[in-house]
Amino acid sequence: MLRLHEYTYHRPSTLAEAAAFLREHPDAMPIAGGTDLMPNMKHRLFTPRHLVALKGIGELHGIGLADAEGRAVEAGSAGAAQVVMGAAATLTEVSRHPLVREALPALAEAAGKVAGPQIRNQGTLGGNLCLDTRCTYYNQSFFWRNALGFCLKKDGDVCHVTRTGKKCVAAHSSDTAPVLIALGAVVDLVSADGERTLPVDAFFIADGKWNTVRRPDELVARVRVPLPGPGVRMGYQKVRQRNSIDFPLLSIATVADLDADDRVRTLAVVVSALGSRPRVVSGLDKLAAGQRLGDVAEAVAQQAFKQCHPLENIIVDPDWRRAMVPVYVRRALLGMTSIPALAA
Repeated sequence: MLRLHEYTYHRPSTLAEAAAFLREHPDAMPIAGGTDLMPNMKHRLFTPRHLVALKGIGELHGIGLADAEGRAVEAGSAGAAQVVMGAAATLTEVSRHPLVREALPALAEAAGKVAGPQIRNQGTLGGNLCLDTRCTYYNQSFFWRNALGFCLKKDGDVCHVTRTGKKCVAAHSSDTAPVLIALGAVVDLVSADGERTLPVDAFFIADGKWNTVRRPDELVARVRVPLPGPGVRMGYQKVRQRNSIDFPLLSIATVADLDADDRVRTLAVVVSALGSRPRVVSGLDKLAAGQRLGDVAEAVAQQAFKQCHPLENIIVDPDWRRAMVPVYVRRALLGMTSIPALAA
């Protein structure tokens, strides 16, 4: 049996109180649902002396509409400009909330495909955004890792995937992140120093040891997504070993803005679960602008294939995962041709 180490559990009542505690205690970590952190603690991947509970903080809950300045507005208001989701909103809430399902269906689908219902009931949007990267050589017991000699991500100095010690290549495994990037979402980070806002795309960096720019004393407070306009279509594709529970072997988010003739104005394709951060497929404006989705599906799929190069960081063959990239990009784009555009 894997046992937890000794730690002290704290339950602040406000976001400011939680941020202040994290600033004062460098050996503390925040915990919301704990569905990723607690198993990692049992494996001795993290051994914080203090845990700061976030689910009891009211400021981190809620899903609703806001205007461009962030002021809450009612549904149907002409001033609505963005969907605002608290970081402590559970994945079940995100997947089932009427506003998310209507305005951001791909995000609702991605949240609804995380693990199984028990995990979704406990896990949070902020936690999924900050999900630790995963690797065959990392997500193991202390005994297993010690026998191997540890790895670059934890306690060692060599990456067993690349055979060098320069950079960790553990895989990013968040389901919601690629959709949020494709939708142009931003994340609000809070610390004792104040608040800062970043595009979700800029939130991630290509280093598997710690693949976000979030400092240990910062908390994800909320995620804000621009309200999609008329003509926007979106989709999410996920490949995994068991559809009922597993992390993605490959995930793909697609968002297209179409004109009145169903021709592409803008197209975003984000491929994830291959490297340490989601990859935004580049060069799509030249390929797709002014074209119909069905006519450019193959060209976009091949563009994604050229830019995606998975490594042997999880147990499934990387060549097979790469071969699946154009297959699922194609499926995502063709699937959107049969999805009605969002209403005005």
